[in-house]
Amino acid sequence: MMLLKFYRLCFLLWWLLLLLLHFLSLRLSLGNCRVSKELYAPALGGIMLSIGIGLSIDDFALAFKRPLPLSVGFIAQYVLKPALGVFVARTFGISPVYYAGFVLTSCVAGAQLSSYASFLSKGDVALSILLTSTSTIASVLVTPLLTGILIGSVVPVDALAMSKSILQVVLAPVTLGLLLNTYSKPVVSFLQPLMPFVAMICTSMCIGSPLAINRSQILSAEGLRLVGPVLSFHAVAFTLGYWLSKLGPLRFDEEVCRTISLCTGMQSSTLAGLLATQFLGPTQAVPPACSVVTMAIMGLCLASLWGNGYKIRDLASVLIPRAGSTVKA
Repeated sequence: MMLLKFYRLCFLLWWLLLLLLHFLSLRLSLGNCRVSKELYAPALGGIMLSIGIGLSIDDFALAFKRPLPLSVGFIAQYVLKPALGVFVARTFGISPVYYAGFVLTSCVAGAQLSSYASFLSKGDVALSILLTSTSTIASVLVTPLLTGILIGSVVPVDALAMSKSILQVVLAPVTLGLLLNTYSKPVVSFLQPLMPFVAMICTSMCIGSPLAINRSQILSAEGLRLVGPVLSFHAVAFTLGYWLSKLGPLRFDEEVCRTISLCTGMQSSTLAGLLATQFLGPTQAVPPACSVVTMAIMGLCLASLWGNGYKIRDLASVLIPRAGSTVKA
């Protein structure tokens, strides 16, 4: 219990530090402190290794025992979200400077952070881990395919090279972590307590860099216009994920609905940032960098509300409480 409280405290301090770094990245010229292109991929690999080291063969066996919620989560991840990304980008008329990066952000796998959010929301953590793992592995093929289809006519996309890059920075570290957890338990026992902090540091490195590099573009009129699309995209994604799970014959338990909602609204924007930097140009990494902060704040706040007993219908009362009234869980 003390370890859990310590981890929660460290997690909160990390997000406060990350927000401070984002502020400094925008206010100051931090070019000398940014992560170089050569270090970006290893940093993201560290995040993916932290996922793989927590997996086992039994986790994948469990996936076949729960095909329906996994299928719904997968469809929400790779069908609804990409379509939503294109819709929001066109509705808001996002500048071509950021359009491809915004749509790419909607085509990547679920975020590792969604598992922690599921825990806070009293959701189905095992399902969240399975969804994140399967969508991460599938991203080797699905993300380049979706990117080529949705933005190939706007920006040339080398789908084969993108797939190779995802294979190197996603599948290889996840597989290494899985093998270590299967065949080298003593090594895992040593590494596992350290991996959450490795993931935190690597995420901070990956996200602070594009903000620092593109500081002037973010603070420009075009950059500030990203606020509306990014907020709308994540808000609608959380909502779609939840209500899709409530539809007619599905009618999943509340814990499953919360988990699918969080996994739909939170995606691996760090991976999108790497791919944008490598294949679309540095300015296209700005939407993923803005997305990771937005989805984390929104996702963790939503998870905390659920964890404290509130329902979706209570959100208006929580955000705008009436004078002299209290909201009941």
